[in-house]
Amino acid sequence: MTDPSSPTSRPEAATMRSLRRALPFWLSLGMIPLAVLGATVGGWTTALLPVYGWMLVTVLDAILGLNDENPDPATPESDLLWYRTITMIWFPIQFVTIFGLIWWVTHTSHLGTLEILVLFFGVGVISGTVGIVYSHELLHQKNRLERWLGDLLLASVLYSHFRTEHLLVHHRHVGTPRDAVTARYNEGFHHFFFRVLRECPASAWRAEVQMLARAGKGPFDARNPFWRYAALQLAMLALALILGGWMGLGLFLFQAFIAVWQLELTNYVEHYGLTRKHLGEGRYEHVLPRHSWNASHTASNWLLINLQRHSDHHYKPDRRFPLLQTYTEEDAPQLPFGYPAMTTMALIPPLWRRRMNPRVRAWRKKYYPEITDWKPYNRGETPLPRGA
Repeated sequence: MTDPSSPTSRPEAATMRSLRRALPFWLSLGMIPLAVLGATVGGWTTALLPVYGWMLVTVLDAILGLNDENPDPATPESDLLWYRTITMIWFPIQFVTIFGLIWWVTHTSHLGTLEILVLFFGVGVISGTVGIVYSHELLHQKNRLERWLGDLLLASVLYSHFRTEHLLVHHRHVGTPRDAVTARYNEGFHHFFFRVLRECPASAWRAEVQMLARAGKGPFDARNPFWRYAALQLAMLALALILGGWMGLGLFLFQAFIAVWQLELTNYVEHYGLTRKHLGEGRYEHVLPRHSWNASHTASNWLLINLQRHSDHHYKPDRRFPLLQTYTEEDAPQLPFGYPAMTTMALIPPLWRRRMNPRVRAWRKKYYPEITDWKPYNRGETPLPRGA
């Protein structure tokens, strides 16, 4: 028998402890057998994916409550293997799921039109609730493989420009008029959604062109990642067409739309009504934990790999998801529920405003009592200097 105190057994024990701690974040894998079940059995089983991703996780949040524990941010990278693994294996899993189901439903006849649409709505839940969230984690890393995997996940929902928009625009300008995905106070989700679809691709293009110009290159230089974005997305579209014909292409576009819709629902929730103070001459205060809504709900943070610890993500963007810190209400505004429940609420603007507008007003009073005119902030404008 091996001595548990021996040097050879200690690394194995540490590995097992790391695996046990990481396993809850593998909750997303439960979606794959549900997709297979819906595709093979049909009927009510095609609706299990959104039930799992939204309802079950919300129920688990209510049962498990909040997790306010903060990991040691100095934890070495070697201890995060099992956390990183789930994000790195997700692209092949999602790829096979999307294109395997496209081939399946276009080569079998036991599913009706409504069943297929409900099933691919669920596929969009996979690629949006999980795939885009994982791509977000991957594109923040310096590792080239991880960034490529993030690009591939975004291409599978035709939203590749999100990488540029998120890194070069959102993180720099969050809480200011220059950030399209900071939802304005009293702005309904549906208005926000179409505004973001219109503004973000152009904003991302401008950001890349400005970077190229600083390097003395033109907008159509080979180093512009929009060439890569276009090639990857065209490859995905072509594969859907080859595997499933025009119906397969339509289903691919449908799941991509559902995924993007869920991403922007999340973006809407993350910063609704929260703005950085204008300091004059176009300058704003530094990003602080107070400029993102925080949520410590246990199960939804498992599914969304701690995305709801969003206050810390914006404060320390390079921090990997297992090490993100949570904050008390003294340091960051708190959501009453996890993202699955909050995004559902956002679809009903009167209900959303009734629940969230008082929280925004309380946040303003707490952190910025000196600001008496919030109208420019509400309209997404740069406030004028006093006396102007």
